[in-house]
Amino acid sequence: MTSNLEKKYSNDNWQNSAQVAVALVHSPVLDKVGDTVATNITNFDIHDIARACRTFGVHKYYLVNQMREQLMFADRVIDHWKSGYGRRYNPMRSTALAPVKTVETVDQALGDWGQDSIMIATAARDLEIVKSIKFKDLRERLQEDTEKRFLLLFGTGFGLHNSLLERCDYLLEPIKGGSQDDYRHLSVRSAVSICLDRLLGTW
Repeated sequence: MTSNLEKKYSNDNWQNSAQVAVALVHSPVLDKVGDTVATNITNFDIHDIARACRTFGVHKYYLVNQMREQLMFADRVIDHWKSGYGRRYNPMRSTALAPVKTVETVDQALGDWGQDSIMIATAARDLEIVKSIKFKDLRERLQEDTEKRFLLLFGTGFGLHNSLLERCDYLLEPIKGGSQDDYRHLSVRSAVSICLDRLLGTW
């Protein structure tokens, strides 16, 4: 039997008018000494970022990992909540996972979302590898250019590899808090939520 919550959130009209997709990149990324690594997909990142994407109307959420066993793990988690017992037990979780898709590379994400998408990198550091864009400027562009597709890249580990940064059209300004020492070490789940609120929130 379909619950009232499932009926309420099962419609196809939940996407934001801005055509935004999110990619959580697990490879290639950097570790703390600057080496190229692939990080593991975590259960928390699957669920929490999916919920943020669903809340702000993000069209697609890509989990990017070159390790096949990691993608298989993610697919099992997603399938559990999108069908069968998991869906019946928690229909809100099922609808939250609607935008999620696993891919091996950013190129595969682009192939699915759109090869001509504008790619926006994110980083906690101030970098000069690619042209910077402020939150307010990107927010305005998302509101005005609703025919164009945008792909926001978030890196795990210690950030996106330079080979990805160099391919991006823009680098979104870093999130800066209020600590006197300019501490910047948010979890990627927190960073995604803050960025989506600043870019797509209705405040």
